[in-house]
Amino acid sequence: MLQNIRDNSQGWIAKTIIGVIVALMALTGFDAIFKATTHSNDAAKVNGEEISQNELSQAVDMQRRQLMQQLGKDFDASLLDEKMLRESALKGLIDRKLLLQGAEKSKFAFSEAALDQVILLTPEFQVDGKFSSERFDQVIRQLGYSRMQFRQMLAQEMLIGQLRAGLAGSGFVTDAQVLAFARLEKQTRDFASLNIKVDPAAVKLTDDEVKAYYDEHAKEFMTPDQVVIDYLELKKASFFDEISVKDEDLQAAYQKETANLAEQRRAAHILIEVNDKVTEAQAKAKIEEVQARLAKGEKFEALAKEFSQDPGSANSGGDLGYAGPGVYDPAFEKALYSLAKDQVSEPIRTDFGFHLIKLLGVEAPEVPTFASLKDKLTRELKTQQVEQRFVEATKQLEDSAFEASDLAQPAQDLKLTVHTSAPFGREGGEGVAANRAVVTAAFSPEVLDEGANSTAIELDPETVIVLRAKEHLKPSQLPLESVTASIRTQLAKEHASAAAKTKADGLIASLRDGKTPLDKAIDGQNWKVTAAATRAQEGVDPTVLQALFRMPKPAAKDKPTFSSVTLADGSLVIVRLNGVNEAAAPTDEEKAQYRRFLASRIGQQDFAAYRKQLESEADVKRY
Repeated sequence: MLQNIRDNSQGWIAKTIIGVIVALMALTGFDAIFKATTHSNDAAKVNGEEISQNELSQAVDMQRRQLMQQLGKDFDASLLDEKMLRESALKGLIDRKLLLQGAEKSKFAFSEAALDQVILLTPEFQVDGKFSSERFDQVIRQLGYSRMQFRQMLAQEMLIGQLRAGLAGSGFVTDAQVLAFARLEKQTRDFASLNIKVDPAAVKLTDDEVKAYYDEHAKEFMTPDQVVIDYLELKKASFFDEISVKDEDLQAAYQKETANLAEQRRAAHILIEVNDKVTEAQAKAKIEEVQARLAKGEKFEALAKEFSQDPGSANSGGDLGYAGPGVYDPAFEKALYSLAKDQVSEPIRTDFGFHLIKLLGVEAPEVPTFASLKDKLTRELKTQQVEQRFVEATKQLEDSAFEASDLAQPAQDLKLTVHTSAPFGREGGEGVAANRAVVTAAFSPEVLDEGANSTAIELDPETVIVLRAKEHLKPSQLPLESVTASIRTQLAKEHASAAAKTKADGLIASLRDGKTPLDKAIDGQNWKVTAAATRAQEGVDPTVLQALFRMPKPAAKDKPTFSSVTLADGSLVIVRLNGVNEAAAPTDEEKAQYRRFLASRIGQQDFAAYRKQLESEADVKRY
């Protein structure tokens, strides 16, 4: 219905729609934000500006959702530390507030039109390459924003982006820096490597060594601190069968649903703008001239192409497509809905200028039958009542659990079953114990030490539970017999690695002194030679490459330098640096690439330093 209008996003009608969107955002978002911020405690103050607890909660939820989206099925909620998540979110909000204050102080700004265009042109808000308000609402709801909140967030991001670009774009790089970087980046190295055998199986350990290690690392061999909980689970779905919907309520819902259907009108217009260069009198005279030519029999479409100053519709004869009420400027809409088909209005004044409006067609709404909507309306009415019943039952459960000394009475009051969990530790477990809020509540002093019932905990929007500690399994020392195998494995690996390192050090000393020939096989292994290795050489372990490019340049061709590298699997490699190859001078294209890279890196460093300066000079209070 609105797609044709969106196609012409550069015209006056796009500005009208954006105005409507902004008005809707203000109506739907401001009240919620106002209530949330004025009735909550502050989480922090940054140079006197508040960060509310509500903002912090939203930031924590956003971080949690981002982790879930990034990790997908591998996401384990029990691994999230709520305190750390909260601290991280608060730090991010403080940093953000400081940057916004810095942007304001530096007089960075952008127009509302620029913000509108970002929204209209964002691919995530488009369907088939065109902006979709339905898609826009769907995406921002998934992100946890209302329209107004998203608009405010986006405006802040654009300000911070301007500040970042202003600082990062000012990075300056000299020719000497570019050439020095190119020399290091393009340098290659000739080297050889030799693996030293690490054999844990050959290590012989005594029982006394195992016992000594066990005694020295006693704290590492403890059972985890665990708890077993009893809990009551309240599910929203359980109330659906208890709810019935009256026929009169269904009829009322049907009337309301169909009352919202409105006819669509296809309009065309000719616009003469009133602006800094064209006065109202001049624009009015021009539109009356066009009106006179229409009266003489000239075609509306041809005149629209010749005179209309709406670039989005002029080329199509002024055609704006079909739209319903609430889309156009009120004066434009009033005139449109007073026309008969093919009739042209008198000149109409709006904020954009003067219009001649022609009604091209009327599309009557298609009203669905009551039978076709009955199931949908039943579900919606039931959902509303279930939602209310669920809220009431949650409050009842929480009150009953608060007053009771166990879960038997709350279970009886709400006809629920007491469930018992398997033991789980502070890192969480399976089932309800995979929820971090459950773990936090189970190990809280009130529940674990004082024996109280928890408050209601939301597992998801459909489920809440209350819990109490049934059994506290405190940490205890694991017997030596149960950990002997793991200790032997660890000690054998350490001893074998140490023996290999000793052997490697001896070999390196012998190679340096010339006692061992450089080209001789060692323990049946030949040196693996690599010529002209780059910093990103394929087939070479990154740890070896990192060590290789840190080694000093050989004093002479027959005097290589040596180093040993222990790899992640415990194996050991002797690295022999034979020579360093300086690169040819960079081309102009390469110099340009290096300059951009270095300028970007310097700009990022400047931005980081600016943030640090803002932080050091700020008056920040955390509550």
